[in-house]
Amino acid sequence: MTDFLILTFVFLAAGVIAVPLATRFGLGSVLGYLLAGIIIAPLLRTLGVDVEALQHFAEFGVVLMLLLVGLELEPERLWRLRAQLLGLGGLQVLGTAAAITAIAMALGQDWRIALTLGLVLSLSSTAIVLQTFNEKGLMRSDGGQAGFAVLLFQDIAVIPMLALIPLLAIPGIDTHAVSTAADHAAQPSFMDSLEGWQRTLVTLGAVAIIVVGGRYLVRPLFRFVSKGRLREMFTATALMLVVGIALLMGFVGLSAALGTFLAGVVLATSEYRHELESDIDPFKGLLLGLFFITVGASVDFPLLGDNLLTIVGLTLGLIAVKGLVLGVLAWVFKVRGADKWLFALSLAQTGEFAFVLLSFTVANHVLPQDIASKMSLVVALSMLLTPLLFILFDRVIAPRYSAAQTRDPDVIDMEAPIIIAGHGRVGGIVNRMVRAAGYETVVLDHSSNQLDMLRRFGFKVFFGDATRPDLLHAAGIEKAKVLVVAIDGKEQTTELVRYISTHHPHVHVIARARDRNHVYELWAAGSRDIIRETFDSSLRMGRSVLEAFGLSREQAEGHVTAFRENDGRGMVELANLYRLDIPMVDNEPYIKRARELMDEEQLLLRIGPERADEAAE
Repeated sequence: MTDFLILTFVFLAAGVIAVPLATRFGLGSVLGYLLAGIIIAPLLRTLGVDVEALQHFAEFGVVLMLLLVGLELEPERLWRLRAQLLGLGGLQVLGTAAAITAIAMALGQDWRIALTLGLVLSLSSTAIVLQTFNEKGLMRSDGGQAGFAVLLFQDIAVIPMLALIPLLAIPGIDTHAVSTAADHAAQPSFMDSLEGWQRTLVTLGAVAIIVVGGRYLVRPLFRFVSKGRLREMFTATALMLVVGIALLMGFVGLSAALGTFLAGVVLATSEYRHELESDIDPFKGLLLGLFFITVGASVDFPLLGDNLLTIVGLTLGLIAVKGLVLGVLAWVFKVRGADKWLFALSLAQTGEFAFVLLSFTVANHVLPQDIASKMSLVVALSMLLTPLLFILFDRVIAPRYSAAQTRDPDVIDMEAPIIIAGHGRVGGIVNRMVRAAGYETVVLDHSSNQLDMLRRFGFKVFFGDATRPDLLHAAGIEKAKVLVVAIDGKEQTTELVRYISTHHPHVHVIARARDRNHVYELWAAGSRDIIRETFDSSLRMGRSVLEAFGLSREQAEGHVTAFRENDGRGMVELANLYRLDIPMVDNEPYIKRARELMDEEQLLLRIGPERADEAAE
């Protein structure tokens, strides 16, 4: 028990220390976890920890992550991705496998070893890529959607790879020091005793159980559990379903991650979707963090030191080859601009399933142990380098494309008094409302897929980056009266507001703020009409709470109005006290005034505006 507590404390402490530091320096949480694993690796060896076994347990975080991804995808949306899923994903696996196979054969490897390496190294890290996409808000970009389609196809492709690899066995190959995981992988299963057509029927039956059960059985089950009004039982039920699906998929030889993803898609329209997300997300985060730590801790530094140039060269070569294949496919499938680089760089590593496949190849006498050990180092090192590739994209490539798009912007052949930057979930509603009132607008958006879709519905939109001065000039910023800033990037929004306030002060800028800190940044940049994206919905929810406690609609609305006006006045005061050069918690004048405003706010809402003025006097 003590050993278990020590180990738990070591992993938690490593994550708690390393991840906030890495995030503070802009390195991202994934790199923080990986570095934490490297740092504690000597201690884990001293404690005799089986890192590989722990890694297989932590891979369950990938399973949970794909369930959450599936919950965000309705079946109709998944069907719209079919071209990218089959075309882009299939060509990526085939193209990468063919390129690596050819290179390995040119280096003198047997064709069976070369083909095996090509298949294993064609995979990418679902855990790292999707985690980073979600952290950076890139999932809905063109590059993010293309990357997700490829990752999903790769998870499916693991299944035929497991069937093909044993056929490439080389008799008499040296497979000494086979790991426990490999021994386990080599054990015969129920599916091995079946004929081909029987395995197909069992596999289809397992998929049918997930689809039918998710649609017709899960909702009554959750309805029954929810009657107990015990949150922990709902959480236990959600985990039970995930574990059950994983067991079912493992029983028929399929990917547990694929099964839970399919279940998530089926449940995407369920009324229990958000409850599932909130219950499973903490477990997903902890297990993924543990997985990344084990990847860092599994780096065999003695072997790396003995073969440093070889391992580093193979890793960089692998990233270059995969990046080249992905870049070509991005061009073929019309993924342009910064999204092309995002797609190519984010998937250039090898993923967590490669560790499983490498053990499987050794157990089935396909790869020699010394090659498998070196390839495991290449896999781990490529995963370690991936966060650095994202940093390269964020700080070097993306800024260049914000100034120069590879796809030529549309010729803007109209001017209007209102320019809307960004036609997403916010800008789109603003545009519809303003046009319905009879006002003309010029809409700019940098997502080509989004604009192609909008044009099919008859919207007049233009492709282009609204942060570019030349495109703003072409859109008629000199004559415009209003600019609505509804783009996603927080920094880009602030910079655009600062540019307009400096060079076109006659334009009334209405900017969307992500949070309170963003409000202060936009205020400092020059905007005086700032809309917090969740503020109005929060006020409506607060009004509903007051009505639920017996206040009339007029009384509740009066409280909401008073709160809104008081908050607006306070925001102006706090914005003038806010400083960009120090953390908010260290800004004593800001904290003092914020506490005073909260006291005034409570007094105002309890006794009313008139009596509050009297009390203040």
